[in-house]
Amino acid sequence: MTAGFDLDAYFKRIGYSGERTPTLETLRRIHIHHTEIIPFENLNPLLGWPVLLDAASLQQKLIRSGRGGYCYEQNLLFKHALEAMGFDVVGLAARVTWNQPEDVVLPRTHMLVRIDIGEQSYIADVGFGGLTLTAPLLLKPDIEQQTPHEPFRLTSEGEEFVLQVRLGDKWKSLYRFTLQPQLMPDYEMANWYVSSHPKSRFVTALIAARVTKDQRYALLNNEFAVHYMQGPTDRRLLSTVQELRDVLQGPFGLTLPDAPELDTALHRLTHP
Repeated sequence: MTAGFDLDAYFKRIGYSGERTPTLETLRRIHIHHTEIIPFENLNPLLGWPVLLDAASLQQKLIRSGRGGYCYEQNLLFKHALEAMGFDVVGLAARVTWNQPEDVVLPRTHMLVRIDIGEQSYIADVGFGGLTLTAPLLLKPDIEQQTPHEPFRLTSEGEEFVLQVRLGDKWKSLYRFTLQPQLMPDYEMANWYVSSHPKSRFVTALIAARVTKDQRYALLNNEFAVHYMQGPTDRRLLSTVQELRDVLQGPFGLTLPDAPELDTALHRLTHP
């Protein structure tokens, strides 16, 4: 899995120059660096381009080309880096529950990872978009866990764990998962579905997210939001292709692909 992975290039991309020993402190530092630098984005599905999950393609896109990606790309790249440092990492899958009615059951189309360090297990997730974790969580239910941003917790229901975030005075569920390991064919199949199905939100909408020290940036089509950790949320509609380009390259830090179909898609979003 880690053969040919350029750990130096990954660290340069995320601006990390610390220890490389497989410890919890190293994991925490790499986790926050990754989420602050590599944005969540779905330009490839939006433009009808394939989303490739092999290690070489992930490195070319997310490291060398200055792009971002969604959960499979983000967490597989993260997994490769951790394994290259000697961490024991297992890929997992989750059913998203965020903003879904309680009676709706979605397929397992989200990826996260479990990391075992000594006698303890943790979960990490650098690819959930607008509310992605910014620190690993101890795999232990019913305790509130602080991160550099919002508090999170895990609850358990039978063999399932539920990840929840505290927003204000309410706990909101993000997704449900089990500890059943996932293999690359599992991710390849789910990735093809979410990147190709004509009703997938990754095909029909533009989605981007990135976190900074005290803000979360979010973009849905042409609605740009800045969520302040200690304050309100600012929202504005972007009405031109240039405004969308400026936001994607500015707050989200993306190097945009040089392709005419990009402006066509952005124009469609600003002139529905």
